[in-house]
Parts: sequence; C-alpha cells; structure tokens
Amino acid sequence: MDSLGRKIRSERLIKGLKQFELAKRAGISNTYLSDIETGRTTPSLRTLNRLAKALDLDMKRLM
Repeated sequence: MDSLGRKIRSERLIKGLKQFELAKRAGISNTYLSDIETGRTTPSLRTLNRLAKALDLDMKRLM
C-alpha cells in the first residue's frame, strides 16, 4: 500500500466510513477506491480532489 492510499484509508476510517460510502460520496466505484487504497493505482488530481471533498479535507492533507 502506498502512502497516498494509506492516508486516504486512514482518513476514511477516522471518519467512520466504509469503502462503499466514501466511493459513493466521491462519485467513484468501490473497486477503484480499493485500488487506490491498496496502491494498485494512483488517482488523478481530479479524483484526489473529489476524495478530499468527500472526506471534508483540504487536498493538501492527503498529499
């Protein structure tokens, strides 16, 4: 798992969200979020921004 994926997963767990809940909020698939969290793929800046907004965070916090 890469550090970006770990940060997203950590913030998701702090907020008490399940993967499918965060994925829905961010408008991405659960599978894609899983791939991001495990480091199998790197999100685009647009997707990263959507995840940050869904987590109610500044995008800088995830980077």
